[in-house]
Formats: sequence, C-alpha cells, structure tokens
Amino acid sequence: MDCWKEAVGRSWIYPTLIICANGFFSTMRPSESFLTPYLTGPDKNLTIEEVTNHIFPVWTYSYLALLFPVFLITDYVRYKPILLLQGISFIVTWLLLLFAHGVAAMQVVEFFYGMVTATEVAYYAYIYSVVSTDHYQRVTSYCRSITLVAATVAAVLGQLLVSLADVSYFHLNAITLASVSLAFLCSFFLPMPQKSMFFHRKDVSETLPGPDKGVPTVGSDRPSSCQEDKGSVSADRGPAPEQQASNAEPQNHVLRVLVQLSKDLRDCYSSRKLLYWSLWWALATAGFNQVLNYIQVLWDFRAPSHSSAVYNGAVEAIATFLGSATSMAVGYVKVNWDLSGELALGIFSAMDAGSLFLMHFTDNIWACYAGYLVFKACYMLLITIATFQIAVSLSMERYALMFGFNNFVALAIQTILTVVVVDSRGLGLDISTQFLIYGSYFTVIAGIFLIRSIYTIISIKCRNTSVAGESIDH
Repeated sequence: MDCWKEAVGRSWIYPTLIICANGFFSTMRPSESFLTPYLTGPDKNLTIEEVTNHIFPVWTYSYLALLFPVFLITDYVRYKPILLLQGISFIVTWLLLLFAHGVAAMQVVEFFYGMVTATEVAYYAYIYSVVSTDHYQRVTSYCRSITLVAATVAAVLGQLLVSLADVSYFHLNAITLASVSLAFLCSFFLPMPQKSMFFHRKDVSETLPGPDKGVPTVGSDRPSSCQEDKGSVSADRGPAPEQQASNAEPQNHVLRVLVQLSKDLRDCYSSRKLLYWSLWWALATAGFNQVLNYIQVLWDFRAPSHSSAVYNGAVEAIATFLGSATSMAVGYVKVNWDLSGELALGIFSAMDAGSLFLMHFTDNIWACYAGYLVFKACYMLLITIATFQIAVSLSMERYALMFGFNNFVALAIQTILTVVVVDSRGLGLDISTQFLIYGSYFTVIAGIFLIRSIYTIISIKCRNTSVAGESIDH
C-alpha cells in the first residue's frame, strides 16, 4: 500500500501507467484484422461492392470533418474529456458492429470510427500536459511501445483464435468490445491536466524564454524561418497590462491563440526543408491510409474468406513487427538526412509503388501479403525519418501544430482519392483497379522526390566546383 501511495505521489508515474493502460486496451482489437470477412460473411451479409463503395468511404469523410475542430477542442478542454469521448465512440462503434445490420447502420459505424480516429490526438498530447519535460522522452517511448505491443498481441490473438480455436468473427468483435470498454474505464482514472499546449499555457517561460533570459534553448536550433518573431514572443510571455482587460474575455483569448497558430504555421512552412518533408508526409500518409483502409477488401477479392483460409491477423502482426524494426533501425543509421533524405524518400516511395503494382497484377494471395509487408515497412521507415527531421527543428508546440496540419492536408488528399476513385458517386472502381491507381499515385510521389534529390545533388556539386575554382584562382 505504501509503495502504491509513493508511486501515485511521484506525479509522472501514475498518469503514465493509466494512459499506457488506456492505450493498450484501446489498441488491443483482435477483430480489426478480420473486419471485411465479418461484413461480407453470414453475420452481416454485405457485398464487396457495398463495403468498398458505400460503407468504407464514410470513415474518410467523417474523419476529415471532425479532425480540425477536434484538434482545437482537445487542447481547449485539456485532453481528458476527449479521451472519454473516444472511449464512448469506441463502445458505440462495436455495439453497432455487433448488433446492427444493413448498409445505413454500417455507415453510422464508420462515422463513429471516424470520431475515434479524430480523437487519437488526445492520447499522445495528454501525457505531455501532466509530466515535466525531463520525462518527455521516456513517457513517449512507453506510450508508443505499448500501442505497438497491443497491436501485435491483438493480431496474433485474433489469428490464433480464428485458425486454431475456430472462434467466430462475431465473438472476436465481442472481445474487442470488452477491451475498448476497459480502455474507457481507464480514462476515468486519469488526472485532469491543469495546462495544455495552446489555450492553457502556464509555464511558458520554461519552453520559450524571453530575450532577457539569454537562454538558447529550442529557438536557437531552429531554422531562421521558424524563429519566433517579436510579436510571437511577447504574446507568449503575456499581454501588456493595458491589454489585460480586453484579453481577459474568453472569446478574445481564443481568437488571439488562433491568430498566433496561423502565424506559427506560416513561419514554419516558410522553411524549405520543413516544407518538402511536410509535402512528402501529407502525400504519402494519404496514400498509406487509403491502402490500409481497403487492403482487406483486396485480400478478400484475391482469396474469398468464405472459401479460403484467412491469415489477415498473422500478416498484420508481421507488418507491425517489421514497421517497428525499421523505425528503430533509423536511430542507429548514421546518415546525413539533410543531404540524402530526399533521395531516400524517392527510392522507398518507388518501392511502395512497386509493391502496390505487384498487388494489382498478381492473383496470388501470398504475393499480395508480401507486397503489403514491403509497403508498410517502407512507409514506417520514411515516416520515422520525416517525423525526426520536422521535430528536431521545432518546439513541441510547433511540432504538434505541424503534425496536426500535415495530417489534415493528408486527409483532404485522401478524401479526394476516395471521392474520385472509390465512392459510387465518383468512378466507383473495382478494388483491383483501385490498387493500380494507388501504385501510380506513389510513382508520382517517387518521381517528385527523385527529381528533387537529383537537382539538390547537382546544385551541391556545382557549388563545390565553384568554390574549388575560386580557391585555385587565389
């Protein structure tokens, strides 16, 4: 008992344990790898066309509509209420998935799942509001690791239950409902944060010191285009006494924060390096999410679940492991990403395109599985590099802002892809042709960054030749 009281008393341990428990149970969803076979099987009796062209697109649309307002509201209400909202959305999603029937009901499921994904931002943002900066690296590793472990456990458990115990997809979804309900209960035990990144900043002087401090912390390592201007610093340090009366009103405070956020975005995207990495992030994430959303439909098309063994869980488990391994490997590779980053983006995006073309042209389900493993591993490698390249130049507040905006742009691009390629009101293409489009999409991404990298290399060589010539002349 004394040990428990001591652990709770050490402020960073208790919330970290609870948020990790929340992350584990909310990610431990063994039924997710088998969603398409469940929908097209006897439980729901939907067709592939209904699932692809009428049901799954709703998730993209609801996610886009909810992401931006949820991003701002999450910070304004200080995270915990959004985690509770996510828990409710999880429970509603799986209750409907278990007991509702028909296309319209499954579209409602996709809407609530869009709410789930839109509120995921609260999971990582919460912990930074209740622990000191000294523990950021440790708690980040805990939070990320526990979700990877949960995803792997869920995929393996789902596959074992389906293949060895002959558990039905309905009961897999019941297990998932129990898991997300536990995550919801964990949310109640989270301490309520007293601060947030944007609307409730309390100890700003620690992270953004004023000129009189003379401390070259975060700002000194940023590109000149991402330095706070005088107006930004003065705004962060607090309003002048004559302004306090007017700024005390909540609506004025919210407006001031929104204006400051827009200025921060403009400053950060004026950095060419951050702009190019963010461009890849948005383009590739849009394609990646689109593939993840429809990969099970392709697998079911290549090997129908009603007449073939389904190994979706095993493939997802291996994909998660490979993604984690490639992400960890980045930390041990000594490469000048400023020089070679764009070339890596081009090469691995080309590999992603190749894997998608393989999935389109082959009829072999094992080749489809292999293509998916390559695709996910390459993306996870590159997104880790991109995350580091963007985060290293920014304060946590600006990184969170760019993270949210990049994901919003990615979702807007994904929505365009969905409307044009997938939705029955657009082209409504069959699933195999969709993957041909996605392969072509990643080919364009690869071409952009390969051309850009060649241009960069030629520019550097020309500059070095010019410098060498000048030194010989002297």
